[in-house]
Amino acid sequence: MPQKRIPLEPGQMYHIWTHANGDENLFREDENYRYFLEKYIYHLHPVVETFAYCLMPNHLHLMIRVKGKKDVLEFVRKKKEDYSTLQGFGTLGGFSNVISHQFSNLFNAYTQAYNKKYDRKGSLFISNFRRKKITTAQYFARLIVYIHNNPVHHGFVEHTNNWPHSSWHAYMLDRGTKINREEGLKWFGGKKAFKQVHDNLNPPNLVSVFEG
Repeated sequence: MPQKRIPLEPGQMYHIWTHANGDENLFREDENYRYFLEKYIYHLHPVVETFAYCLMPNHLHLMIRVKGKKDVLEFVRKKKEDYSTLQGFGTLGGFSNVISHQFSNLFNAYTQAYNKKYDRKGSLFISNFRRKKITTAQYFARLIVYIHNNPVHHGFVEHTNNWPHSSWHAYMLDRGTKINREEGLKWFGGKKAFKQVHDNLNPPNLVSVFEG
């Protein structure tokens, strides 16, 4: 029996993850990672806040909070002039469908560019991205740690700092970022505690919690 699709609701936080279709990789070179994040900002930043991400060669993890109805509807109206007179999300098939559509736009745009670059055809991502609602403060903090430690868990690097394609660096470096860094650090009690928790938790023990 297919798993019931979890709706993407305004103001709620989610763990989003997906992976490549079959044995292929989503990312072959550094430029792929950069381009994906560029498209992510274009398609998703207007409708979600991002707390963490990690892009791996054949899969990715995101931690997001869906923006409120007012912000999302304003984005839709600006994006498509034909929607300028909409009264609500019923005309669009529901709020959750609007957010899901933005994810689809991201994955499709990336796939089209990837296929053109590498002279391939067909889908690149699995058909439906996975999502899990974040319901507790403990889940929030442990999920950020899990996402940033994913490259360590899979044996690509020995420390989160050595993997360039995650939001870990946005938290550690004092530079402009689209990550909701200020709120994320508050959940840990500041940057020092943030780093300490990342260093002390054992990522293999977290897998069953977040991917079950």
